[in-house]
Amino acid sequence: MTDLQNPLAAAPIKVDVWSDIACPWCYIGKRKLEAGIEAFGTQPGTPAVEIEYHSFELSPDTPVDFAGDEVEFLANHKGIPAEQARQMLTRVVGIAEDVGLHYDYDALQHANTVKAHELIHYAKSKGMQLEAKERLLKAYFEEGRNVGRIEDLADLAAEIGLDRDDVVRSLISGEYLESVRSDQRQAQEYGIQGVPFFVIDGRYGVSGAQDAATFVEVFGRIAGERTGSVDAVSA
Repeated sequence: MTDLQNPLAAAPIKVDVWSDIACPWCYIGKRKLEAGIEAFGTQPGTPAVEIEYHSFELSPDTPVDFAGDEVEFLANHKGIPAEQARQMLTRVVGIAEDVGLHYDYDALQHANTVKAHELIHYAKSKGMQLEAKERLLKAYFEEGRNVGRIEDLADLAAEIGLDRDDVVRSLISGEYLESVRSDQRQAQEYGIQGVPFFVIDGRYGVSGAQDAATFVEVFGRIAGERTGSVDAVSA
């Protein structure tokens, strides 16, 4: 059967990603997903892969401006001993470097991320969700930018070509707050308790910052199911 006879075979594979701007594993997972998509795309006759990001707040009680560094946050808000927190951050920095990311925890400004999620939904309405997600993650983990304050978020939005004044209007009004809450309710319905979490083709769940090969395997399984070349099995 050709793709013309079976339109489903050529339809894009949808990946819905629940993640938080303040989640180090989410940025690492993003890079691994992208590497998996690139590797999958080198195989002949494979469908395209489309990504949509959804809101998840790891620490919704975080103040807009947390007066302290990441070690203090983990110690005071998560109850993790300071030395253990430092070791955790050192490990995360090393893993991030392996995928080309350069985390700077000395410069990082811990902040509440709900407005950042609203901005991502705003960018989605303008066809620029992927650009906004990348810009905010880079700003937070590599550049020490604040992603909790409206004015700072508007600056970042303008850098990717969005209308700064309209972004300020949207964030002040809470235009997309209900969209953020809807994502969070969907996460609860799916039973998602940690991020990143990937829902692939509406059927397969992948939890955590898995290696690129994991995504290639799932994509290949879905492509095979569509053409009838493999049996449907659970990921």
